[in-house]
Amino acid sequence: MKIYEDSRYENSSCACFMARNEREKFLVVTGGAKAGDFEGESLLLDGKKVKKCPLNVFNSRLIRVIFPFTAPITARGRKFSIGLGDRLGIASPGHIKAIRGTGAFPILAQQSIRELSLTGRTYDEVLSDATWAVLQEGYEDGYGADGDHLKSRNEIETALGAGFSMITLDCSEHIGKSGHDSIPGTFLNKYRGKNFKLSNGVDIKITEDIFDETMGIYGNALKFAEEIFLDLLKDRLDIDFELSIDETMTPTKPEAHFLIAAWLKDNNVQVLNIAPRFCGEFQKGIDYKGDLGLFEKEFIVHQAIAEHFGHRLSIHSGSDKFSVFPIIGMITGLNCHVKTAGTNWLEAMRCIAYSQPDLFRKMYKYAVKILDEAKAYYHIYTEKHMAPDIETLGSKNLSALLDINESRQILHVTYGFLLNDKASFREKFFTTMYNNESLYYKYLAEHIGRHLLALTIIKT
Repeated sequence: MKIYEDSRYENSSCACFMARNEREKFLVVTGGAKAGDFEGESLLLDGKKVKKCPLNVFNSRLIRVIFPFTAPITARGRKFSIGLGDRLGIASPGHIKAIRGTGAFPILAQQSIRELSLTGRTYDEVLSDATWAVLQEGYEDGYGADGDHLKSRNEIETALGAGFSMITLDCSEHIGKSGHDSIPGTFLNKYRGKNFKLSNGVDIKITEDIFDETMGIYGNALKFAEEIFLDLLKDRLDIDFELSIDETMTPTKPEAHFLIAAWLKDNNVQVLNIAPRFCGEFQKGIDYKGDLGLFEKEFIVHQAIAEHFGHRLSIHSGSDKFSVFPIIGMITGLNCHVKTAGTNWLEAMRCIAYSQPDLFRKMYKYAVKILDEAKAYYHIYTEKHMAPDIETLGSKNLSALLDINESRQILHVTYGFLLNDKASFREKFFTTMYNNESLYYKYLAEHIGRHLLALTIIKT
């Protein structure tokens, strides 16, 4: 077996390390007062009795108690954080290699209910996989776990029960539902028809029309966010709260952002991040599409609002948005949150293209076939007829499809369908990834490194 040397830890409760053989990874517990509490089988290792333990949810909960650095924590007090996510349960060690020593705070476990339904995982399993990655890499600088785009009380309670340290509330189902009713007179009188000058000289003019329009669109969403915070999060100083208002058809006007933040502050709803919808398009798996000059102009105002009210901007669908990263890094002073996710799946497919070209061909062809079905879950511009023809590429050139927008998007949105095809793809995919672990970590570290470089988190 191969031992992960950085995973060797010992205290009075447990002495252990992680290892792998040709088939699986596992925990080896070699002593400590809590050794008997782990699930596993006893065996002899070099004449010494030890316990070989599966990397399951039960054992991960025990490890998080014994070695607290393996448990997620709040991002409060950290300037820049990056939501990395891990749809496969195998990417976090590569993510850790990418951010270690950069000062970036990683949200290693970041999953939405949509992603869980497509991958067949649970929040307990997602956090378990992140826990083992942290132990494997001996990473003691802290990480977060984000229940992403949660829409209901039940979903939030599930994530909190699993031990997640961050809740991203998606208010999309409450946006646009006439919210004029029950707007307090004190709030109306304080903001309607008033002008505000922010510290950097930006003027925010809340005309009567803008006030009425904003509260009509967002009023119900704000009352929902207030209710969720007061009922579930008010006394949880260990939980970071993010408000997502980006799942809309039109960009968030700066005046709307201002009024949303004002409502939250006036009602003592404490948010770490707010995610507006910015101008242009933040589509999955590809760079920003839009006017960079206009983006910068509006982003300056959004950042001024964030500074005025004391929250950070959160940039959703941030994977591969290399053209706007320098703007984001410069204007926020790297005091923001950037979410990425699907990029770890695409780098896994790069690994498949390199090591198992025949499998890659079959997966790509199937992805094209079921693209229309997958688009019900994600907004992308790519249509089936735009798919690059894989037959024109030799086996050594298949990875080129991971650098073309259309094929990137096709593979990005079909991950759930590919992984759930157990007969054709799932087992072969994970076996290939297991046998090419170091290569996958290399690809991930390089790709996330490009994000950090463009954001100026790291320098050349």
